[in-house]
Amino acid sequence: MGDNYLWDGSGEPDPEVGRLERLLTQFRSERPAPEFPERKYSEKGWRRPLRWTEALRPYWVRRLAVVVATAVVLVGVWLALHRAKPVGTAPPGWQVASLAGAPRIGASRIGNTGRFRVGQVLETDAASRASISVGEIGQVEVEVSTRLRLVEARDSRGRLALDRGTIRAAIWAPPGQFIVDTPSAVAVDLGCAYTLTVDDSGAGLVRTTLGWVGFRLDGRESFIPAGAVCATRPGIGPGTPYFDDASEPFRLALAKLDFDREGPELQETQLRLVLSEARP
Repeated sequence: MGDNYLWDGSGEPDPEVGRLERLLTQFRSERPAPEFPERKYSEKGWRRPLRWTEALRPYWVRRLAVVVATAVVLVGVWLALHRAKPVGTAPPGWQVASLAGAPRIGASRIGNTGRFRVGQVLETDAASRASISVGEIGQVEVEVSTRLRLVEARDSRGRLALDRGTIRAAIWAPPGQFIVDTPSAVAVDLGCAYTLTVDDSGAGLVRTTLGWVGFRLDGRESFIPAGAVCATRPGIGPGTPYFDDASEPFRLALAKLDFDREGPELQETQLRLVLSEARP
């Protein structure tokens, strides 16, 4: 066999080569042979073509970047919508704990602890007491036979309404951040500890043990220092503060001057008594 047959088909083939050629003819493809990519040159010489994984890499990087950016936008929109429209969010409130008996919030017994929310009513019977954590600003103890409503509840500000009964408040917030409404006056904390009582007629009595408390109604105001007491009456407002160790005649005379509509002569008598025992 000529050596050229294997390269250009010229000459006579070797019998074995001819046999193999005949066997392989049936597998001949009619398609043109694939071509290798052109060699590419750079300043540094020949550079091999990119592999298919390398060629696809920029494509997937772009796709991944688009997916991540879209996800970030969707999460941002979801958070904005849920913050803007808090559907079904419970009203704000404060933690409350039972100290004795079976205090209730509405018709539900508190148990060991519970949540006192804005608009709800907390009640204690003759054997029940409770304690309220007033956000970050203080503590309120609810004594027996008390009815209390929560008007406003924030971490640094709060407002209660005492319909009847007694509460003991210890507040360490700046002045004016804790308020208690009563049927006859509004008690404004000025950084203090105090006891506030309201009877069934709506009359109230505040006793300050630390700091100051303000009592006001329709422009009528009293400021009660530590160790002093002040009464208030429906339709009138707060009276004149007096110290807790004042005599009984002094207290009665002061109450008549503050709340009773007596004639000038009786008022003069009460005033003389008050002035005679008043402290400098």
